[in-house]
Amino acid sequence: MRVAVTGGGGFLGSHLCEALLRRGDAVVCLDDLSTGRPENIAHLRKYPAFQFIHADVSVVADVPGQLDAVAHLASPASPPDYLRMPLQTLAVGSRGTENALELARRTGARFLLASTSEVYGDPLVHPQEESYWGNVNPIGPRSVYDEAKRYAEAVSFAYHRTHGVDVGIVRIFNTYGPRMRPNDGRVVSSFIAQALGGEPLTIYGDGKQTRSFCYVSDLVRGLVAMLDSSETGPVNLGNPEEWTVSDLADLVLGITGSDSEVQYHPLPVDDPVRRRPDIGRAGAHLGWHPEVPVELGVRRTVEWFRGRTCDDVTGES
Repeated sequence: MRVAVTGGGGFLGSHLCEALLRRGDAVVCLDDLSTGRPENIAHLRKYPAFQFIHADVSVVADVPGQLDAVAHLASPASPPDYLRMPLQTLAVGSRGTENALELARRTGARFLLASTSEVYGDPLVHPQEESYWGNVNPIGPRSVYDEAKRYAEAVSFAYHRTHGVDVGIVRIFNTYGPRMRPNDGRVVSSFIAQALGGEPLTIYGDGKQTRSFCYVSDLVRGLVAMLDSSETGPVNLGNPEEWTVSDLADLVLGITGSDSEVQYHPLPVDDPVRRRPDIGRAGAHLGWHPEVPVELGVRRTVEWFRGRTCDDVTGES
């Protein structure tokens, strides 16, 4: 296939580009590098089938030639990023999604939307099934990301019903692995960077809140399976194993051998207390389930961070 990947320079997008290239697909990566990094895709430039276009898809998403699929991953995805760029986050979730959908409509391509578990907000249903409509504060600080993704889902289905665009929506739960930015505010990368840098591990709240952590290779397998299917979704992709934030901190300290202390801070506004996906639909319709245990995935991620420079790990550069 020939696939356009918006946000292909980011953590998750670069892994998707790599997986598609390795199986023989041609990839066009679109990214304005506002949160993505050139080094994430530097090794992909050796592939003749890889093309990079520097573009803000909320302004324009134009790819010459025919496409078989458009994977729309462009968006700030970590709280510090979308709180720093609230209007840009809303723009890429709305106009950016519309532009990517138009690209898919013009070329007859399948459209994959990378949505998020954040559409469930601070859920009142546990675990979260795709039929749950969510508990989202539409005017809270996190709403710029939550509501952008909820709108992206709505406009995707509108294009599907109105124009017959072949749409597939996945809702991604916490994902981690190599190429995460150490200062992106996500808990796995933050804990690892802090532990390796000898800094205190910062826990927000009492540490009893839970998350599910999916290793990036597992998540990408799910994205590729969704691209190859005719499933509309939405489909949850995530690891249903539930971890408290405190237990994750203990795991990171044990793997790194760090003697960093743990510091507690107030819980941010509207931060979810419990988060765990029901992945029954992913298993039934995509034959997908995660395979990498959290302990192994965190160990691999720690090894990757150890290979960075000191400034890279502490986030000072």
